[in-house]
Amino acid sequence: MRVTYHGHSVVSIESNQGVRLIIDPFITGNPLTDLKVEDVEVDYILVTHGHNDHIGDTVELALQTQATVIAIPEIIQFVDQQGVVNQHGMNIGGQYKFPFGTVKMVFAQHSSGYDNGQEMVYLGEPVGFVIQMDGYTLYHAGDTAYFSDLKILREDFDIDVAFLPIGDNFTMGLRDAAKASDLIQAKTVVPMHYNTFPVITQDPEEFIKLLPDGVGQVLKVGQAMQFIKNEK
Repeated sequence: MRVTYHGHSVVSIESNQGVRLIIDPFITGNPLTDLKVEDVEVDYILVTHGHNDHIGDTVELALQTQATVIAIPEIIQFVDQQGVVNQHGMNIGGQYKFPFGTVKMVFAQHSSGYDNGQEMVYLGEPVGFVIQMDGYTLYHAGDTAYFSDLKILREDFDIDVAFLPIGDNFTMGLRDAAKASDLIQAKTVVPMHYNTFPVITQDPEEFIKLLPDGVGQVLKVGQAMQFIKNEK
C-alpha cells in the first residue's frame, strides 16, 4: 500500500494490485496541492463531507475517469445530479468490502454543506473513513472536532496510519488533535488540513512535539509512505 499526501486533506492511496483511491480531492483552488485534475487517474473517490474544500473536484474527476464515488447518501444524490454514474452510498457505522479492501464510514463532529454560489446545499452528515487494504489500516478523520468516542476506533481497529486535521478554527487544533491521537493510538499520525488558508495556519512540527516519540510524521506535499508486509 502506497499513501501520498497532496496538501490540505487530499490523500491518495494505491494498493499492491494497482487500485487507486483519492480522499477529498480538493485540487482546483488548492494553493498547496501538487496535483492537476487532468492528470489524476483514479478508480475510487472517497468524500468525507460536502464542504467545497473537500468535495472539491469529485464530479469532474468521476466524469473524467469513471471512478466510483464512495460517500454518504446525500453526497451520492448530489453527484448523481451532476451526471456521475458510478456510485456507492454508505452511512455512518456501515462497512463494505470492495475489490481493493474494506471501508468503514465512521463518525466525525463537524458540519457539511456545499456553497454553489447562491446558497448552502445540505449534503448530509460529515464522516471519517477507516480503510483496510493490503493488510494495513488507514484512518482519515475528515474535518472532525475532538470527541471522546474517538476511542472506539482503537477498540475496533489496530490503525497503522491516521490523518488528523490540525488547522484549528474549523477543525481540531494542535492540542485537540494530540488528544485525539492519544485516543486512537495509531502507530503513525500525519497532520493535515493546515496552512491552506491564513485562518488555519499552523506549524506541524509543533504538533509532532505533542505526540510520543516516533508517532508523528509530517508529510510534505507529494511525499509518499510505503507499507510493505514482510511475508515469510
